[in-house]
Amino acid sequence: MVILFFVVSFLASIAGAICGIGGGVIIKPVLDLFGLASVSTISFLSGCTVIAMSCYSVGKNILAHENRVEFAIGTPLAIGAAVGGVLGKQLYSGIKAMFENGNTVGSVQAVCLALVTLGTFVYTLKKDKIKTRQITNKTACVIVGLVLGIMSSFLGIGGGPINLVVLFYLFSMDTKTAAQNSLYVILFSQIASFLTTLVTRSVPEFELLALVFMVAGGIGGGMVGRKINKKLDNKAVDRLFLCLMAVIILISCYNAVKYAM
Repeated sequence: MVILFFVVSFLASIAGAICGIGGGVIIKPVLDLFGLASVSTISFLSGCTVIAMSCYSVGKNILAHENRVEFAIGTPLAIGAAVGGVLGKQLYSGIKAMFENGNTVGSVQAVCLALVTLGTFVYTLKKDKIKTRQITNKTACVIVGLVLGIMSSFLGIGGGPINLVVLFYLFSMDTKTAAQNSLYVILFSQIASFLTTLVTRSVPEFELLALVFMVAGGIGGGMVGRKINKKLDNKAVDRLFLCLMAVIILISCYNAVKYAM
């Protein structure tokens, strides 16, 4: 079973590093599909893996002087995302407490993820025809980051596709610049979510070996994905992104039905 955890996190993190979606948006629904652990455990493991991958990718880009993070915009977004990460974790806990069956929250997550991913898919197809904006106000950036952090933490996906669409539309970033800024924001929101889990002592039961293999897969995938990203142009990254979104929509729809039954 731990080998499957590794393979999923490795492949997801390769795609995540290439597209800037963090990997969690792939890891979470795929592991839910296989039903290898509870919804809470998968969300926690996915978040830890995303932290490892995004930390490596962001740090490596900065050290290699290949950084495209626009700190004037990215840092306020990241600060807002960190606060949102805390609120999103509390939202998850609150919705989970509303239902006797713990899997019900998994169905809610899957429906939300399917809808968000569908919107992302449609926007990406039409983005060349959509006039973008250029927000520079720091307060507005913090608020946008707050919303992104809440959504990513609640869904347990890191943020990925939601972040990219926001960076495309509200900040007029190209695909590769958006990818790096997305990972930067994801890093802050997931660290905040992780610390909240520790402080509130709500860490779910999990196998330590599974966590080790997933984190290793996340870092390894980040290394490979970063190298591939440098060889691809924006159009190739967009095509990969669209393919991934289509698969995630289908898996999320299936998971929503499975958890609701």
